Amino acid sequence: MRAVDTNVLVRLAVGDEPREEAAARVFVQAGAWVSHLVLVEATWVLSSVYDLGPAEIASAVEVLLKHQHLTLQDAEVVEGALALFRERPALGFSDCLVLEVARRAGHVPLGTFDRGLAQVEGAERITQRPGRS
Repeated sequence: MRAVDTNVLVRLAVGDEPREEAAARVFVQAGAWVSHLVLVEATWVLSSVYDLGPAEIASAVEVLLKHQHLTLQDAEVVEGALALFRERPALGFSDCLVLEVARRAGHVPLGTFDRGLAQVEGAERITQRPGRS
């Protein structure tokens, strides 16, 4: 199966460049794989460049999950991250995905300095840095 880069995913999600969107649709018709990294980059582009809010980003991720020609890496992990992101949008999709990947792999707690993320089950706030009291 082929894979797609961030810009292809963004064209499918946004459709603001008709020629590129059409070419992206043709490319993925035979099936295409989307890595976690590409998905995270795409959500960053949607937020930073297109100024989409958390609800719109969540909807875009859901559309990509349901896309008939796309296979997202560990789709069940992405679904778990999406559910957490919808509950706690201030965390950002990428942090939700990082936590869900760690959780599904059995590598919890996820150590973090992020106070918001540390409030989620499976994450633990690191409060003391080495060499400091």
